[in-house]
Amino acid sequence: MSLTVSTAGSLHVVARRLGITATPSQSLRSAAFVPSFLGRRFFAFPSQFASQGGSCTIVVSASSSERNERDSVSTSATAKMGQTKCETPYGAWKSPLTAEFVSGSSKRLGGAAVDSDGRLVWLEGRPSEAGRGVLMWEGAQSGSFPEEITPPGFNVRTLVHEYGGGAFAVKRDNVVFSNYADQRLYKQSIRGDRTPLPLTPAYENKAVRYADGIFDGRFNRLIVVREDYRQEGVEPVNDIAAVSLNGEANLEPVSLVKGKDFYMFPRLSPDGQMLAWMEWSHPNMPWDRTSIWVGKVSDDGSITNPVCVAGGDEGVVESASEPQWSPKDSICKVKFLLVGDQSVGGKVQSLCPMEAEFTRPAWIFGISSFGFFGDSGDQIVCAYRQRGVSHLATFDLSSGSLSPVKTRFTDIYNLFVHGNEVYFSAGSSTDTLSIVKVCLAEGKAGAGEDTVLWSSLGIDLEPYKPYFSTPRVVEFATKVEGETAFANFYPPANGYFVAPSRERPPLLVRSHGGPTLEASTTLDPAIQYWTSRGWAFADVNYGGSTGYGRAYRERLNGQWGIVDVNDCCSCAEHLAKIGEVDPKRLCIDGRSAGGYTTMATLVFKDTFSAGASLYGVSDLKCLISDTHKFESRYLDNLLGPEDVLEKNTYDRSPIHFLEKLSCPMILFQGLEDKIVPPNQARMIYEAARMKGVPIALVEYEGEQHGFRKAENIRHSLEQEMTFFARVIGGFEVADDIVPIKIDNFDD
Repeated sequence: MSLTVSTAGSLHVVARRLGITATPSQSLRSAAFVPSFLGRRFFAFPSQFASQGGSCTIVVSASSSERNERDSVSTSATAKMGQTKCETPYGAWKSPLTAEFVSGSSKRLGGAAVDSDGRLVWLEGRPSEAGRGVLMWEGAQSGSFPEEITPPGFNVRTLVHEYGGGAFAVKRDNVVFSNYADQRLYKQSIRGDRTPLPLTPAYENKAVRYADGIFDGRFNRLIVVREDYRQEGVEPVNDIAAVSLNGEANLEPVSLVKGKDFYMFPRLSPDGQMLAWMEWSHPNMPWDRTSIWVGKVSDDGSITNPVCVAGGDEGVVESASEPQWSPKDSICKVKFLLVGDQSVGGKVQSLCPMEAEFTRPAWIFGISSFGFFGDSGDQIVCAYRQRGVSHLATFDLSSGSLSPVKTRFTDIYNLFVHGNEVYFSAGSSTDTLSIVKVCLAEGKAGAGEDTVLWSSLGIDLEPYKPYFSTPRVVEFATKVEGETAFANFYPPANGYFVAPSRERPPLLVRSHGGPTLEASTTLDPAIQYWTSRGWAFADVNYGGSTGYGRAYRERLNGQWGIVDVNDCCSCAEHLAKIGEVDPKRLCIDGRSAGGYTTMATLVFKDTFSAGASLYGVSDLKCLISDTHKFESRYLDNLLGPEDVLEKNTYDRSPIHFLEKLSCPMILFQGLEDKIVPPNQARMIYEAARMKGVPIALVEYEGEQHGFRKAENIRHSLEQEMTFFARVIGGFEVADDIVPIKIDNFDD
């Protein structure tokens, strides 16, 4: 045996298994044979050392009184550590990154703001509380614990567009939020008595919803986007409305702007005299074609003399977004994709022409990609993306210069400014989703230091680093000659296991949702769950993904079910060809639109051995007829043009061609899903079962589009892995998981 000092400073014993059996457990392994060595106590990460044959690593930690002895240990022995890893088949490795760890500790982030003292207020969604949204308040002193603002019984979440976002607004010491249970708006004090007071009338069945609110001090009101379902048998009506803050809970909000199908970003000028907003109508989505309008706020509070300032030319396709007022009251706006979008009649000047995306697709309310800082009104801090990577920069309006701000984060969004400090949501390959603050000195761009204020995990990640896989971007040829696509590839990684030398790992390809979204490189414990057990993982940014420019995104126009499917297959085939993965053990999964791509890939192609769809689409016609207003015309662009829309809708629906399905599949579905109704999963399950294909369906009570309950996140993750292990063969999962029944397989 040999000794080495780990990076954490703990003493390690490296020994070859010589007939010693260690019994697996959920916590620490028995180590009666260890204490005789230097009298050390035995420590291990949970479930770290499975007795699975081959050589293995045993960890012994010195007590605090013995730490000085570590200085005499030869650090040259570190290299021997890799030679004594447990030799175990890919997929069968043990890892402390359990499904319970993934589901219970990872919180969602629903936006952030600051109060009058500059203290951060943020919205976190808690899987441990069935996804409940809770407003948190930064501690008064550095290092002090944050306070929970939202009282028990309240859940901060809005259902406008079903996807929500923009569920709360902060002004000085007050917050107004949407409560999930009734969708009413409530006003609450951050300090003192925090009893929420209702601002809007109560309607049955969550019939009226609100989002994206801004305070209007001139009239003591909140200007919001409203979605009204009170008229049965027709689409809900969207408008911009005013909600009184005078405490009259049964007062009907007053409509300010109406007539279009959708509205976002109502934004008041600093003096309260003007209102800007974004609007669009069917069949467009907010990244296809939108317009920015400005109206005068009259003395009675109504909006008059509206003028279109961007996006009003019917002969030009552009998607203007995120109107914002400068401190000098001149409106500034960015386009969804600056490259390829057009200015309109000289009204709009492109401030920084470059091949980059300066905003994100507006799936939810409350997104923000830039803001003004300093007192001059000439300084902007912004986030932009190039080839799927985020960058932070400042822009000087007077000189037209763009200056990078150094940061380790590669995924940056939802940026806002308070004084000379910029806050944003961020992540990287070594950072989970976080709230970050950077101090900017005006005229000294890039000199600031970043501080992480909140993390979705909220724990020290250092002990888990041996189990983290670092992604690398893989560029691969597509089925279209001369075109390439991209994926974030994660090789298997576990500091305590190694596979037999000639073995190649199984691969899980992830098809992201949207489909107008992208795969990011933010550290995701759910991905590391797979890689730390010996799986390779490819998160594909197929043609149609954001982050790579308008032309790349528009590859999917009229080609959904073709380009995305081909690119996922091409990625897997490329990784197999270069020897990264086992070509006989290729699996694919996806959520929502990614679930559709998964099912289409399994039905129309033969690249993969098995697949998993989580709340995915199987019948595109039913999606068109059953889905909510926001996406009801989404497929016009994805499957069109109009003369072939009906044919493409049928021809690309997996449900109609299940005779081509020959590999196993598992389906996961929430029973309260309004975006992809549960009957979609049931139809494909029944059809596959009757055909004799190995199939399993798991339905979750109380879940909607995207699982929010920790127990269901855990269960779906464990069952997906166990399903794949059983149907593709070659290994058994090391975790103690009771598998569900697979029809036409267990029979």
